[in-house]
Amino acid sequence: MADTKQFVFFDFEMLCSNRGMPFEKMEAIRLGAVIYNIETKETAFFDRFIKPLSNEPLSVFCRKLTGISDTDLVGANCFSVVFEEFLTWVGGIKKSRFFSWSKSDLMRLRLDAMLHKLPETTISKIEKRYVDFQDIFTKRVTKTNYSVENALKLYDLSFFGDAHNPMYDAFNTLRIYLEFLNNPFKSDLIMLHHYVFEGKEYKYEQIHREIKNQFNEDCAIYFSELRDMYRMKDAYKVIKRTKKLVDKYENIVVNRANIFSEQLSIKITIFIRFYHDLLLSYEEHAAYASKIMILDDYMMKSHKDQLLKQG
Repeated sequence: MADTKQFVFFDFEMLCSNRGMPFEKMEAIRLGAVIYNIETKETAFFDRFIKPLSNEPLSVFCRKLTGISDTDLVGANCFSVVFEEFLTWVGGIKKSRFFSWSKSDLMRLRLDAMLHKLPETTISKIEKRYVDFQDIFTKRVTKTNYSVENALKLYDLSFFGDAHNPMYDAFNTLRIYLEFLNNPFKSDLIMLHHYVFEGKEYKYEQIHREIKNQFNEDCAIYFSELRDMYRMKDAYKVIKRTKKLVDKYENIVVNRANIFSEQLSIKITIFIRFYHDLLLSYEEHAAYASKIMILDDYMMKSHKDQLLKQG
């Protein structure tokens, strides 16, 4: 894959109804995007209305939600023309990485491309270079899905531009991305607030001690309750409980801001490795239609000893 020279953030407004509408029929009616040049830090903007194949007037709900009127679409080009304009504006798929706030925008692109019989190869090239940034942000920072507006607030930023204008949605998603990329310290503090401390506030000098104490306490409780034999349905519950602990602490191993000690990262890595061994054992027992799962003594003892030792 060619070196990435630019980021392309894009967003669609779509047909919609408060009575419900299958996603397949929610054609794109506006495409907004922003290019961020990685070297120069310059941005360029793209905003086009799209005339859908559907001749039905926009619902009152859709007009209010999107701010788009039927007159905006009368003189608009169809999806295939707008998409061609978009590709020309991008100037090269191979040098670009594409982002949106949720995968629904990529799904919309693919469905409308199929509807207008656009080349599959072009869409596939974009898909290979696509990132669902909301998914990344949820896994690395917030634990639950946030709107663009609420994600901005985490960095003390306000939404820039007009609401429901996809160009501004794309631009504000870029702003969140740049904060996430360039301010790992702030991002890790937000992550701790959502994943580990669950809303509790601690002074910076208290953070590492509190994480260490919580992890040690969680491990002590976990291994005190862990048995060496389970019925398979109960074993699945253990897998889920273990995964929940992994989700709680695994971002500390990433340690983008270098605010966590190597020792703590190593212990969490050991627990993650234990989870994967446990999951593999469960899958092997399930493959043989076992009624019970027996945990390996060595796996149990070696991980437990390393995780429960002081320090």
